[in-house]
Amino acid sequence: MRINLSKNQQELLLRYTQELYKWNKAYNLTAIRNPEAMLKLHILDSLSVVENLAKLKPKRIIDVGTGAGLPGFILAIMWPEIKVDLLDTNGKKTRFLNQCKHNLGLANVLVLNKRVEQHQPDQAYDIVTSRAFASISDMLAGCEQLVGEEGIFAAMKGQYPQAELDAMSKNYHLLNSTALSVPGVDATRHLLLIKKTIVKH
Repeated sequence: MRINLSKNQQELLLRYTQELYKWNKAYNLTAIRNPEAMLKLHILDSLSVVENLAKLKPKRIIDVGTGAGLPGFILAIMWPEIKVDLLDTNGKKTRFLNQCKHNLGLANVLVLNKRVEQHQPDQAYDIVTSRAFASISDMLAGCEQLVGEEGIFAAMKGQYPQAELDAMSKNYHLLNSTALSVPGVDATRHLLLIKKTIVKH
């Protein structure tokens, strides 16, 4: 995956997985119960977007419908210098994230327990990520207030979502699509980068 992890980052990723495994028994955060499967299907899956998103040189990221913090919490571990907001409506999941933030000492994370439509940030985000959160059209409609003219929507999908892209508003265009390869995971994965279309007058 061409990612260099420091010893500290490796430890943080493993500690996050331990926390997820522990909390999942009571809080039902994910359908995946096995820690080894969590590493492949959640941690490695989230790490698979790091190389592509790093090229965008973001300073502020929001992960919408973050659930148990995927991929947002993983990106925060990878990029301690970048501000990462994690938004979800589910109180159990945001409680888990706040506890994780505290236990792992991640100062660059802010957890938001609210609907995306209610979130009006003081400053635009560089990247809005989502992992199987909603259809592309719903994502763009709900999150349009989160980015400025240069902001990028990064949607993590399974199969290439041609029908969703065909239904996308003309106010947006697909910048790039990358087929992701996740070690140990047989399923198809895609990362779609979408941007607002700027109309020149």
